[in-house]
Amino acid sequence: MEYRILGNSGCEVSSIGLGCMGMSDFYGPADEDESIATLHHALDIGLNFLDTADVYGSGHNETLIGRALAGRRDRAFIATKFGIAGAKRRPEGGLELQVNGRPEYVKSACEASLQRLGVDCIDLYYQHRVDSQVPIEDTVGAMAELVRAGKVRFLGLSEASADPALIRRAHAVHPIAALQTEYSLWTRDPESEVLPLCRELNIALVPYSPLGRGFLTGTITSTAEMGDKDFRKSNPRFQPGNLERNLELTEKVRQLAAARGCTAAQFALAWLLAQWEGIVPIPGTRRIANLDSNAAAAGLALTEEELRAIEAVFPPGAAAGARYA
Repeated sequence: MEYRILGNSGCEVSSIGLGCMGMSDFYGPADEDESIATLHHALDIGLNFLDTADVYGSGHNETLIGRALAGRRDRAFIATKFGIAGAKRRPEGGLELQVNGRPEYVKSACEASLQRLGVDCIDLYYQHRVDSQVPIEDTVGAMAELVRAGKVRFLGLSEASADPALIRRAHAVHPIAALQTEYSLWTRDPESEVLPLCRELNIALVPYSPLGRGFLTGTITSTAEMGDKDFRKSNPRFQPGNLERNLELTEKVRQLAAARGCTAAQFALAWLLAQWEGIVPIPGTRRIANLDSNAAAAGLALTEEELRAIEAVFPPGAAAGARYA
């Protein structure tokens, strides 16, 4: 396994992490035994960077990881999040989020996560969504108190990339070790302002959905086989019209990958890793075979010619449709 330094934390984490959300929610029914076997396998191959959140499965995901890490805590770097106090599905599609960044909520949410995870300390604690009603200084100040109390080691922000100035303000209160945001070949928004800011402040960039919610694997051709609870059915990029245009883009990635002798998913992950040594993507999966395939991308160094080729066929803004409904 290849490793990278996680921003200004100074800690080594696997250069490919594991997004655990799909083991509990959003992508249809999951198998707990299969998920735990996948988590154990991740640790066995040295993939130690595990990403979860208190809202995933309404706490189920943290509890699941806690079960999987029993007797293995020292082998994992646990990242979890707080800040989404509730979420409900809109009838027209998408989610309506209830965000809470009040200092007293930060502390109570952390205590609940510690209990579900069965640990004494969280390695990386993110604010999942910024609360526009609470000054970021107040929220991060409360998070910093958790660090001083020994309940959290490092702090992060998630989906704060719309306001780079806010990231600076948070970092001024307490060092921000990682910024999590969607980043992939089909979502390249962070490149204009956020990626340069992360380089400047030595904040790791942790891309979630680095495979375009599975689209960049080249295995999705329609939503027909997705379960009724799979939120991708309401995602704009999977809708008729957008779907066909995005399939054309993915086919170009598949062709480049085939020429290199790897999968489309591995090629897409290798492209991300090539953008900066401070990037640590967290592709999600419930299956060992997919985990092994993703992990293998860490050792795949794309050539300058390959990077130019992918830039030509998949430039910024090429994906059809918005990220969310």
